[in-house]
Amino acid sequence: MIGTAGLKASEGFVRLGPSVVAVLGYCAAFYFLSLSLKQLPLGIAYAIWSGLGTVGSVLIGVLVWREALGPAHVAGIALILAGVVVLNVLAGNPGAS
Repeated sequence: MIGTAGLKASEGFVRLGPSVVAVLGYCAAFYFLSLSLKQLPLGIAYAIWSGLGTVGSVLIGVLVWREALGPAHVAGIALILAGVVVLNVLAGNPGAS
């Protein structure tokens, strides 16, 4: 989320400080994702990483850049969160449905 916020603030990598934050943020994100892959299956780890990153980035957009958030956005975010929860709850029981 920090990398994505830096990417937005970099204005297309024109501003140095936010550009560095974006690159370092993404490097850290991939590093920590790689660590999680030692313990979690790829699909579960990536679903959590991308889902929570998406939700967090939307919240940063709303809170920092005052981006609009309508009912469809809220529904989409709720579905993403529900998917992450379902994957985590059912991860220990692959046969559950």
